[in-house]
Parts: sequence; C-alpha cells; structure tokens
Amino acid sequence: MNGKHIKVYGRVQGVGFRFFTAQLAKKYNIVGSVENVNDYVEVYASGKTDDLESFTKGIIEGVAPASQVDDYNIEDVTLDENTKHFKTL
Repeated sequence: MNGKHIKVYGRVQGVGFRFFTAQLAKKYNIVGSVENVNDYVEVYASGKTDDLESFTKGIIEGVAPASQVDDYNIEDVTLDENTKHFKTL
C-alpha cells in the first residue's frame, strides 16, 4: 500500500479537523493517524492509490466545516504494514 505524510497548516486546530479527518479515513479505508503538532496537524495515511488520492484531496480542501487550510506538505512514506486502523492522537 502507498503511504503519505501530510502536514496541514492554517485554522486546523480546535475546529474538528482531526475528527473529520478520521471520518474521511473511514470512508476511504485509510489506515494511519492524525495528530495536532505545534501549529499544524500531522497525518500519516496508507491505503489503495485511488482511495489515498481522494483522502488527501479531502484533507487539502479542509475536511472540517470551520477549518481553513493555508498550506500543506505531502511526502511519500512507507507505513508499518501492521497498521490496521486510523487513530486520532
């Protein structure tokens, strides 16, 4: 499976961004995690190519209604193959 490390900057903390990211992960069968880190949200995600693209697009567009994504970085990564769920940290 493909993996992505995504850092999302903007109004993404305190607006339900992690909750909605987890819901989006469930919709697209994505495993990994989402976590608030300093002034951004960090996402590790793995799944089938098409699902991962749809998931990533949803995050970039700002999944939470009150969020506003100002910037983001995406890197290809390999996640632990034993990861079976999506966690909100």
